[in-house]
Amino acid sequence: MTTTGEGNESGEADRIELKEEDAYDELGFSFPTWKKTSMNFNTSLYSNGLAGISAEFGVSEQAARVGAAIFLITYAFGCELWAPWSEEFGRKPVLQMYLGLVTYGLSSAGGSVTLGMIADIFEANEQQYAVAYIVFSSVGGSILGPIIGGFVEAYLDWRWAIWIQLIFGGFAQIVHLLLVPETRTTILLDRIAKKRRKSGQSANIYGPDELEPFFKRFTFKELLWTWIRPFRMFLTEPIVLALSLLSGFSDALIFMQIQSFALVYKQWGFSSVQIGLSFIPIGLGYVIAWISFIPAIRRNKAQRERNPDNDHAQYESRLWWLLFTAPCLPIGLIIFAWTSGGPPIHWIGTMVGSAIIGIANYSIYMATIDYMICAYGPYSASATGGNGWSRDFLAGVLTVPATPFYTNIGGARHLEIASTILFAISLVLVCAVYTIYYYGPALRKRSPFAESLASTSTDEAPGHPRRRVSRLLSEEYPHASIAQVGAPTSTRDTVPRVRNRNPGRNAGDGR
Repeated sequence: MTTTGEGNESGEADRIELKEEDAYDELGFSFPTWKKTSMNFNTSLYSNGLAGISAEFGVSEQAARVGAAIFLITYAFGCELWAPWSEEFGRKPVLQMYLGLVTYGLSSAGGSVTLGMIADIFEANEQQYAVAYIVFSSVGGSILGPIIGGFVEAYLDWRWAIWIQLIFGGFAQIVHLLLVPETRTTILLDRIAKKRRKSGQSANIYGPDELEPFFKRFTFKELLWTWIRPFRMFLTEPIVLALSLLSGFSDALIFMQIQSFALVYKQWGFSSVQIGLSFIPIGLGYVIAWISFIPAIRRNKAQRERNPDNDHAQYESRLWWLLFTAPCLPIGLIIFAWTSGGPPIHWIGTMVGSAIIGIANYSIYMATIDYMICAYGPYSASATGGNGWSRDFLAGVLTVPATPFYTNIGGARHLEIASTILFAISLVLVCAVYTIYYYGPALRKRSPFAESLASTSTDEAPGHPRRRVSRLLSEEYPHASIAQVGAPTSTRDTVPRVRNRNPGRNAGDGR
């Protein structure tokens, strides 16, 4: 615990700040397994209502796609704009606001807050299985939309493509409100401190945010810095920029390829239901990739335990399995490209290519998110916000030109040529994976937020090696937030750079 001098002039006893190690058993890290389980139902049925929207409003189907583009772009900015507030006000209220906004079609916080919760309830050396599950629930949920949408398009009015999403959104919000607890460490410490004061256990103990109220911690300038933190991290942190662009562009390529499904499978006479079912091979690829990561995670965990002082083992080794699975992206695209010409080629070839692409999509998302959560810990919601922004923004921007791209390029073999162009671009992206793996330490050294968090990580808690802190603080201003530490115009904050390896030092002292 840390004592402050507040209250001395009025004769009150010194206030004591409650630290993580003083209440570890009551924080998210010690939640039972059932409290650490979640599932995303991420469905998009909008495209299955395009024909109905076009007929209802007298516009072309191409113009009707603008609605999907607007949603994805605002969703992308929601990841960046709302996610950092979960690091100040708690995950639950921001997620509740997000669920309400996304249900009613406005900007949302996206999955970045969910990923930030991983850092709240799992230590860095234990997070990988949780990240693998969250990523699977996210990408797996995304293919449910087209599968269900095929049946909706065939048997229901187009409005049901919207109503089903509204029903699921409202249901998810109620379940989250009733069953999901708050996980943000600083918020929980405040609550625990209040509870201990009320019970008389300790009259002078206070949570980190109680010692300095919100409006003292945040001036208007600092509020602005908090809001733009994810954008700033995206632009100034090489790790965030490189991994977000890698994940975003790979997802954009896959999104473009998926937009061709209706064009490709109509050559074999597929109905809307059959086109929806053609997304199942992508899901199969997700399952294969998820299972393949289990032994890879075990190998990585053992490597980190054998090399506790090796930064490459602690960080970049998390990308090791991606070295083997990332090439599935160009391989799958080229297979899909040259089996998509229609009869007499059998349609099964395109589905084999789609399954291989699914392996790559899951692997790239999983590995980049795991790396970023490890590097940015409690501020991973802001860091992964850049990843989510690039994926959703690029998908939104490409929604409208995707179909013209596949219909207007390459003449008679326009489908094959268009996918081959995506294949060529993916080769460049795969090269970036190897660059990040081998030159990651140099990137981290040029990433001030990541280096600052690494320098204040601790390793003295038994069974919890290299514990990450819940907030990055400056030495001069012990209650400053990362928004203040990270502000480039501020000269008052100095972040400690020496990693704590002294077993006798408290876990919170370096914060």
